Amino acid sequence: MANPSLSSFIWSVADLLRGDYKQSEYGKVILPFTVLRRLDCVLESTKEAVLAEKAKREKANLNPEPFLLKKSGQFFYNTSPLDLKKLMGDQDHIGENLRAYMQGFSPAVRDTF
Repeated sequence: MANPSLSSFIWSVADLLRGDYKQSEYGKVILPFTVLRRLDCVLESTKEAVLAEKAKREKANLNPEPFLLKKSGQFFYNTSPLDLKKLMGDQDHIGENLRAYMQGFSPAVRDTF
């Protein structure tokens, strides 16, 4: 069942984009950012544990990927210290920070985007 407030929020973002994008182009922006936000939310509770595990395994010169997957409890992870909330807090560097955040995702997620 659809969440009316989520739908309203997504379309309000679309209204903000009106000046920069044609209505037919909204999906090129809205869908990827909706998916990105969902991934961010799913990983939020394990973010600190994943970052600590990454540091621990890299210090031991081990491939951290299997350990990070286990820590995240998902089939993907993100090793960037950034999240979408932190990205929004630094508007002056949002482009470079978004690219760095995206590079922190596991290879399967990066391939998807």
